[in-house]
Amino acid sequence: MNRLSKEKRSQLILVTLVVVGIIAGLWFGVIRSQQEDLRSLASKKTEDLNKLGQTADTIKNSDKAKKELVTVSNELAFAERDMPSGDLYLSLVNTIRKFNHDYNLQISQFNPTSGDAAVNLLSRFPYRQVTVSISGMAHYHDIGKFVADFENEFPTSRVLNLELTPASVTAAEDKEKLSFKMDIVSLVASIGTRSASNP
Repeated sequence: MNRLSKEKRSQLILVTLVVVGIIAGLWFGVIRSQQEDLRSLASKKTEDLNKLGQTADTIKNSDKAKKELVTVSNELAFAERDMPSGDLYLSLVNTIRKFNHDYNLQISQFNPTSGDAAVNLLSRFPYRQVTVSISGMAHYHDIGKFVADFENEFPTSRVLNLELTPASVTAAEDKEKLSFKMDIVSLVASIGTRSASNP
């Protein structure tokens, strides 16, 4: 092997340094940025595949959601069928009278406590409420059975402010009776909810 002259050796070292510099420049300038772009594209692809999977699940479950919406709408319409309508006071009084037919409550008085009023329990609640106060006499267990059965039969109504006092009676069969007073509050469907549930 021939020995290179000093000048040739310097040129060879210079060429080697230039080639190494070009390779390093290509690595850091082009290849590394391309690798970072590939990594970000792979990450974006994974995100897009996840979004696509979520969209596919949503589409797959849309039929189930539609069925659930129909079921809930039917349940709501069924619950609204017992809500007072028209003359709210008279409608609620008639409902109470019909329901009381099978019970031993002697209702002596119906008083409208409030007309059609906003429900103050929840804000922007789509229903209004009507309240009727009733009073009369009955045995303790008859009152309890009436209250429990009424609230179970009419889930949109509630008995509130129940007051019981000993009845002032002279008849022997009425000695164990109590005087009662209670408020019956019933939701009233607003026009928008009633028309939405009964297209």
